[in-house]
Amino acid sequence: MTTKIGILSDTHMIRRDPPFQQAVDLCFADASVILHAGDLTDISILDAFRGKEVHAVHGNMCHASSRNSLPEKKVVRIDGFSIGLIHGMGYRHHVEDFLLREFPDVDCIVSGHTHRPVCRHLYDILFINPGSFMGSGRYGAPGTYALLETGTALTGRILDVPQFR
Repeated sequence: MTTKIGILSDTHMIRRDPPFQQAVDLCFADASVILHAGDLTDISILDAFRGKEVHAVHGNMCHASSRNSLPEKKVVRIDGFSIGLIHGMGYRHHVEDFLLREFPDVDCIVSGHTHRPVCRHLYDILFINPGSFMGSGRYGAPGTYALLETGTALTGRILDVPQFR
């Protein structure tokens, strides 16, 4: 069995707008599961993923509605793989070591916060930071997201969010 998982973080929105919904619909059309690694800001942003299995954690910039409704971290199990999900904050160096302390026995760790996309294996664990879905570059850098696929192994990749504004 193969499952396609859409991963995003750092949307920093208080309400959905049409360009955001268009980007979500296009980027995650084939994903049956969504992982949001925090800083969604307002919990209503998750309504954009109706019809999909959604797992989310809160981040340091989330409103009270999100902090009170979402955990700081969680482990999600999909097709026999365990995936740690956390926003992460307060670290600048040795990010992977911090994440490994939070999730010592998982196959993949998904985090956010830095707005820097990462998809790499280290210590036999796949580390994914999808970057900022809404873009965060001073010079108009596009947003980024990740797609993760289960199978005999987990495979992930980082992609640019199409511009609709």
